[in-house]
Amino acid sequence: MQRRFNPLEADARWQAVWDEKQTFKASDSSDRPRSYVLEMFPYPSGRIHIGHVRNYSMGDVLARFRRMTGHEVLHPMGWDAFGMPAENAAMEKKVHPGDWTRSNIATMRAQLKKLGFALDWSRELATCEPDYYGQEQALFLDMLEAGLVYRKESAVNWDPVDMTVLANEQVIDGKGWRSGAPVEKRKLSQWFLKITQFADDLLAGLKTLDQWPEKVRLMQENWIGKSVGLQFRFKLDAPVGDISEVEVFSTRPDTIFGASFAAIAADHPLALALEAKDAGLAAFAEECRHSGTAAAEIETQEKKGYDTGLSVIHPFTGRKLPLFVANFVLMDYGTGAVMAVPGHDQRDLDFARKYMLPVERVVAAEGDEDKGIGDEAYAGPGRLVNSDFLNGMSVEDAKAEVIRRAESEGWGTGTTVFRLRDWGVSRQRYWGTPIPVIHCDDCGAVGVPKDQLPVLLPEDVSFDIPGNPLDRHPTWKHVDCPKCGKPARRETDTLDTFADSSWYFIRFASQPKDKPFDRETVEKWLPVGQYIGGVEHAILHLLYARFWTRALQHMGQIGFAEPFTGLFTQGMVTHETYKAAIPLSPPADYDGSNPDAYAIERWLSPGEVERRDGKCFVIGTNVEVAIGRVEKMSKSKKNVVDPDDIIAQYGADAVRWFMLSDSPPERDLPWTEAGIEGSWRFVNRLWRLFGEADKAAEGLDKALDRKLHQTIDGVAKDIEALSFNKAVAKIYELTNAVEKAKPSASRSGAIRALALLVAPMTPHLAEEAWADMGEEGLIAEAAWPQVDPALLVEDEVTIACQVMGKLRDTITVPKGTSKEELERLALAAPNVMRTLDGATPKKVIVVPDRLVNLVI
Repeated sequence: MQRRFNPLEADARWQAVWDEKQTFKASDSSDRPRSYVLEMFPYPSGRIHIGHVRNYSMGDVLARFRRMTGHEVLHPMGWDAFGMPAENAAMEKKVHPGDWTRSNIATMRAQLKKLGFALDWSRELATCEPDYYGQEQALFLDMLEAGLVYRKESAVNWDPVDMTVLANEQVIDGKGWRSGAPVEKRKLSQWFLKITQFADDLLAGLKTLDQWPEKVRLMQENWIGKSVGLQFRFKLDAPVGDISEVEVFSTRPDTIFGASFAAIAADHPLALALEAKDAGLAAFAEECRHSGTAAAEIETQEKKGYDTGLSVIHPFTGRKLPLFVANFVLMDYGTGAVMAVPGHDQRDLDFARKYMLPVERVVAAEGDEDKGIGDEAYAGPGRLVNSDFLNGMSVEDAKAEVIRRAESEGWGTGTTVFRLRDWGVSRQRYWGTPIPVIHCDDCGAVGVPKDQLPVLLPEDVSFDIPGNPLDRHPTWKHVDCPKCGKPARRETDTLDTFADSSWYFIRFASQPKDKPFDRETVEKWLPVGQYIGGVEHAILHLLYARFWTRALQHMGQIGFAEPFTGLFTQGMVTHETYKAAIPLSPPADYDGSNPDAYAIERWLSPGEVERRDGKCFVIGTNVEVAIGRVEKMSKSKKNVVDPDDIIAQYGADAVRWFMLSDSPPERDLPWTEAGIEGSWRFVNRLWRLFGEADKAAEGLDKALDRKLHQTIDGVAKDIEALSFNKAVAKIYELTNAVEKAKPSASRSGAIRALALLVAPMTPHLAEEAWADMGEEGLIAEAAWPQVDPALLVEDEVTIACQVMGKLRDTITVPKGTSKEELERLALAAPNVMRTLDGATPKKVIVVPDRLVNLVI
C-alpha cells in the first residue's frame, strides 16, 4: 500500500511544536547576521483571503530560507486595525468597533496559524490598542515640537453621509468611495504634517532604492512631481476690490505666446469675490465643489468653465485674454490659477474647442512650422514659432529667456514647485488614534503632556446617528488646559490611518512600554531588508512611511532615512466569475409565457457551481451557469475561495506550493481546481519519495550528485531573487531525477537534501519527513545544504548523433572528447548502427561537445 501524507495531522502536530518551542522568535541579542522580512500587515476585515495567503507565503519562504542560511530572522505579524469599516459595522450590526475588530483579529490569527507561517507572534501588535496608538501620540507631539505639524483652515472633500473628510483618491466620480454620496467641498481647520519639507529628499532618495520595482519608483516620482518653471502675475483689466493681479505658475513659459485664456479655481479668492455678485457663477462654483478631485478623474471629466467677463493682460503683447472659472483648476494645486495654452496642453485644447477660443501653434517639429493644431495638442520637441523674439529657439532656451525677461522686468520669478502637498491627517471619526491636542480659548492648541498619554478613546459611544461620536460625547472632550488650568476642549479629530502604518515596522523591532522604540535595538534590525505587498500601496503608504522615517531621523531619533531596502509587489490571485438566472417561485396562475420575469440573475461563488459534460451548472440543479472573465477575487462578484476550505481538503502545504509554483510572483495567479489538485499530488509524490531514504545505501551516482548540487545552488539563488516559480521548477526536475535513479548512497543523500530544499515551501511535510528519516531536531532549524563548487561545473556533455541531419541517438562523453573518439562512439551507438544498416558514411561532420552528423 502506497504511503499517503496526512496533512491535517501533520499540520497540527508541527504547528504545536513550533509554538511550544517558540521556534521563530527573533532574538535582539543574537550575534548572527540579521534579516528583517516583512509583508504589509492586513486590515482585520474578518477573514483572510487567498491574496493574503500568496503574499505571506512568499515572505515565509524567504524568512525560513534565511534562517536555514544562518540568519537571525525577524518576521512579525500585526494588524492595521483602525478605520472606517469598523464604524460602518458598528452602525449596521450594532456592535462596538473594538469588539468587531478584535473578534476579526482572533479569527484571522487562527487562519494564519493554520498555514504554518514562521512568524514571531511574540511581537504581534494591533494599531487600535493603547500601547501602540499611545506611542504614536508621543511621536505626533515630538513632530509638533519640531515644527513638522501645523493646523490651518483648508478646503476638504466632505462626505455628508459618512460625515468625514475624504482624500482625493477616495472621491470616485464626485462621490464618496464607501457611501456613494455626492461629495461636498468644505472649509475645515485641519492638522497637517509637513511632508513637503522633505520633498527634494524623498525624490533624491528614490535613486538609492535599486531593489525597488522601477514602476513604483516612477509612480512616487510622479506623485512628488517636481517642476521647474515661471511663477508670474497677470494684471487684471479691471480690479475687483483690492485684487488687481492673478498669480499663475507654468512649467512651460516657452509657450507664453500661445496663451489664449486664463482660468482660476472655483475656490480662488477672486472667484469667491465675484461669486458674491454673480448668481450664475455661484451655481457653477457649487457644481465644481461637488466634482471629483483625483488627478485621473480631472483628466477624464468634461471640461467646463464660466466666463467671468474679466480679462488678464498678456505681459509681452498687452493682449487681453478672457478669464474663466474652470472645473479642472484646483485651489490645492499650484496657485489655483493657470495660463492656458491650447496648442500644447490637451486639457486646455478641449476647453478651447468647447468655448471657441483661439488655438495657436507655438512649438513645431522641423517641417511642421505652418501646420495647425487638430484634435490633439502637440507636446513633442521642436523650436519656437509664432513667438516674436523666441522664434527659432529650442524649448529649453526659450524657457530660460522668458524667465530671464520676467525677472528683469519684475513681473515673474523662476521657481521650482512640487505636486506634493502637505499631508492632511485629520479625520472626523471615532475609530482612530485621538490627536493629542487640547484647545484653550486663551492658550490656543496645546499638546497633551506626555505623562498623560495615551489619550484613550472612550468606550461609551453611540453610532445611532452619523458623524463623529467624539463630538457628541458628554464628558470626554471636556478637560482643563494643561497650561492655564481653565476649561478647554480635546481635539475630536482622529489621525488618518495611514499614520498608523507609517511606523509599525519600527515598533515591531522594539516595543518598550515607556517610549515608542529603543533606537539601538531598532538600528540592529532596520531598514527592513525585504518588504512585500500589493502595488496598490505603491504611492501613499510607501511615501508616508518614507516621510515618517525621515521625520524621525530629522528629530534625531533614528539614524537612517529609508525604511525599506528591498520592495517586492506581488500579483493578485484571480478566479473565473460565474453568473446564472436563478428561478423564482411564480404565482399559482403563471402560464409560463415570460420566464425571465420569474428569475433573478446573480453572481455565484465557486462552491455553488459544478461541472458536468463540459458545462457548468448551479450545483444540484440543471440551471446552466455562464462562465465570465478571470478577474481579481472580490466579494461583490463572489469569485472568492476560502482558504480554510482548501486547507481542510488539501492541507497547508499544497496551498502554499500552489501559491508559489504556477506563475511568476509579480504576475497575477489564476486559481484553478486543477492547479491545487496538482500541488496536492506532488506533496504526496514527495512523501512517498521521502520514505525511500536509506542510510545504509552504498555507491555513488555522479550524474545525480551533480544534478543535486546544481539544484541546491539554483534554488538558493531563486529564493533570494524571489523567483519562487523558478525554484519550484528546479525542484520538480530534481525530483524526477531522483525517482529515476537507481538505489545508491547518492540517491539516499539526494532525498534527504530534497527535504531541506522544500522545507521553506512545504514546512509541515518537510518536518514530518525529517522525523520519519530519523534526523535530529527540527528541519526548520537545520542548515541549508552545502554546495560542492566542483559539482557545479559540467564535465560531461550529451552529444547528438545524427544521420543525414536527423537525430538518431545520443551519447554522454567527457567534455573535450576528441573528434576521432566522438566519431567512433557515434558509429557504435545502437540506433545509429540500425539506421546505417551496414552502410559506410561518405562524410562525418563533428562539432566538438555538441553533435556528430553522418552523411550517407
